[in-house]
Amino acid sequence: MKLHYSPASPYVRKVMACAFARGLDGRIEKVDTNPHVSPAGLLADNPLSKVPALVADDGTAIYDSPVICEYLDTIGDAPALFPPTGTPARLAAQIMHATADGIMDAAVARRMQMALPQDDGRKAFDARQKAAIDRALGVLEKTPPKGLAHIGEIATACALGYLDFRFGQEPWREAHPKLAAWFAEVSKAAPIAQTVPVG
Repeated sequence: MKLHYSPASPYVRKVMACAFARGLDGRIEKVDTNPHVSPAGLLADNPLSKVPALVADDGTAIYDSPVICEYLDTIGDAPALFPPTGTPARLAAQIMHATADGIMDAAVARRMQMALPQDDGRKAFDARQKAAIDRALGVLEKTPPKGLAHIGEIATACALGYLDFRFGQEPWREAHPKLAAWFAEVSKAAPIAQTVPVG
């Protein structure tokens, strides 16, 4: 398999964390890709010019990160990261997954605006995204993850890691002690320890 990859992307990290959790990391060839310049190789596999984009062994191009993660969950015999369809466990995992992806979306949007002139409109946009992150952290603190057993927990770890990576000047741990304790523990596990963002 081939993965269009950026080491700073929290979405790429989520895919690679799933690959580590399922023992598939050795089967993925990472292709360093800058989606902002829309290279032809990426466009051939993802017309949206976003990473991650995975090319399966049969040549099927798969995007975006939730779809890739669910695809990886069909390979091999490791415990499933996506609970069975139609179960309460599946719904809970997917709600947590959506919350974590929402944190990533808001944080990435903030990051993309940081280098631009900070007029009133951009300041208002930044405040709205930060408020969304704060609310989502509050939801996760009320019902914190318990391990790395499902996709919602993996996505949450990647979202928190991205906050540390890009917004370390805005500490979140003091207001969310249960979430902080969980993150400290799972950060030692291979899916998270082996996928720390760089750049």
